[in-house]
Amino acid sequence: MCISDLETAFGQIDIYLFDQLLRGRIAPGMRVLDAGCGAGRNLVYLLRSGYEVFAVDSDARAIDHVRGLAARLAPTLPSSNVRSEPIERMTFADAFADVVICSAVLHFAGDDRQFDAMIRELWRVLAPGGLLFCRLASVIGMEDRMRRIAGRQFVLPDGSQRYLVDEATLVTLTRNLGGRMLDPLKTTVVQDERCMTTWVVRKTGG
Repeated sequence: MCISDLETAFGQIDIYLFDQLLRGRIAPGMRVLDAGCGAGRNLVYLLRSGYEVFAVDSDARAIDHVRGLAARLAPTLPSSNVRSEPIERMTFADAFADVVICSAVLHFAGDDRQFDAMIRELWRVLAPGGLLFCRLASVIGMEDRMRRIAGRQFVLPDGSQRYLVDEATLVTLTRNLGGRMLDPLKTTVVQDERCMTTWVVRKTGG
């Protein structure tokens, strides 16, 4: 398969989410919710492959784009599966999804309250035994280069401001939620810019 074929099949999918697909953790027949879907870069393969896809984003323009993408790639998917709403106030039922994706979203939280609200909602809509896949900015690997403003708000080396977590925060969150990390935390350090951590958790219990 050539590069253009790969891009057609998978779009601009996050490489760490692709890894979960390769390992069979996101399989056909699963109900997948992309929370903070943006323009849908992580949904191309799922839509093409007939997954039961749902998506939310607070940006109405992004939702319009994803609805158009779904209309092309999965024309039978109801438009109501794609909704314009904030992650912290989703309208899906409890234990709704087998897989919840939240990629490059949580670090836009304004404060601890919003961050905690988003985490609670992601966990609420995830079914027991389900997979939570998150990619978020962190201080891991670049602790001495992040300038704290207040609380967990930091200025990154690239000049942007983000809500940043550390290893202890994610380990404690996993335990408090009653989950189990499927992989050790994996952090990509982007030189002179940021650190992005992958957090993959299985929801245990009922």
